Amino acid sequence: MRKQKRFEKYKLNKGIYILPNLFTSLNLLCGFYAIIAAIEGKYPAAAVSVMIAIVFDILDGKIARATKTTSRFGVEYDSLADLVSFGVAPGLMMYLWALKPYGRLGWLAAFLFMACGALRLARFNTQTGSVSSDYFVGLPIPAGAGMNAVTLLLFSRFDMGGEANPVLILVMLYVLSFLMVSPIKYNSFKKPELFRRINFHMMVTALLVLIFIAAQPSIALFVLGLAYVISGPLTTLRYYRSMKHKKPEIRENDERGSNTV
Repeated sequence: MRKQKRFEKYKLNKGIYILPNLFTSLNLLCGFYAIIAAIEGKYPAAAVSVMIAIVFDILDGKIARATKTTSRFGVEYDSLADLVSFGVAPGLMMYLWALKPYGRLGWLAAFLFMACGALRLARFNTQTGSVSSDYFVGLPIPAGAGMNAVTLLLFSRFDMGGEANPVLILVMLYVLSFLMVSPIKYNSFKKPELFRRINFHMMVTALLVLIFIAAQPSIALFVLGLAYVISGPLTTLRYYRSMKHKKPEIRENDERGSNTV
């Protein structure tokens, strides 16, 4: 009887561990399809596929933590899937869509985005457990990939191809690449208080945002993505401005504390 219970418990644990890795595989599938769609010239489909991959990437982490099935294998597999879905796929998509006329300069910008994304993932893995989960150090690679995807969808919404303003796309890739490897902190939205202490006005605001997304998805997602991308530099700038008004000894203690994180 005890052996049977142990066997059933083993099967349950084995089945639970499959769940987060299954969502990671769906993330990888969407990234691979985004590459195929970009090669075939179906750029809006590629962008939507990248956005769906972001949803699966969020879900696999949530499920792993909820079911207490986090593992080193899952972390590494998730990083490999993220590199394909949020590094290779958006880089190739943006190159074929807008940067191909620039030749070497265009594909080097796409490569830089992918390389900085890989560095960002490697740094994240090495900092796991040593850095607070309340924030990300550097722009998360899914956010960088999502910004590329929503930009493409916004251009498609107004019937503008990538050739409409390729310089803007080129600059955006360089900026996103820098932000991913920068020490700028971004909110991770993992604080439990964000979901427990929501007043009535916040609820109404969230509802209006959802309505905006449903009415104009490409415009709304672009605005939200841009707001998140610039939130990191703005928060950092606000922090350094506040430090200037503090006393020298308080400033020194705050800087020492932030450097140890």
